[in-house]
Amino acid sequence: QVQLAESGGGLVQPGDSLRLSCAASGGTMRRYHMGWFRQVPGKEREFVGDVNRSGASSYAESVKGRFTISRDNAKNALYLQMNSLRSEDTPVYFCAATTVAGSRIRPADWYYWGQGTQVTVSS
Repeated sequence: QVQLAESGGGLVQPGDSLRLSCAASGGTMRRYHMGWFRQVPGKEREFVGDVNRSGASSYAESVKGRFTISRDNAKNALYLQMNSLRSEDTPVYFCAATTVAGSRIRPADWYYWGQGTQVTVSS
């Protein structure tokens, strides 16, 4: 079992960059595929992207080319670099871990979740 804790959220302006971090504890992160989701209150949790155990990443179309996911297994840390932020990038961001192979775009595919960190993009 692994515990996840996000950090790095905050208030930024459109066009700014922000990096979120996720610290994993209680287990070895290298065992898991790691991902990021985001959620607006009242809406379903939305897949942002993930990075598998081998380091290969995939992204939702809405963030492709702007967001980059990376992992540092030695530090048990996951990162989400967000560039060219837009107002629609505003929700709460969650990191997640799973051992599910194949497509992992559904929240139900993920076993462990952090508490989330709020990102607000506003001028």
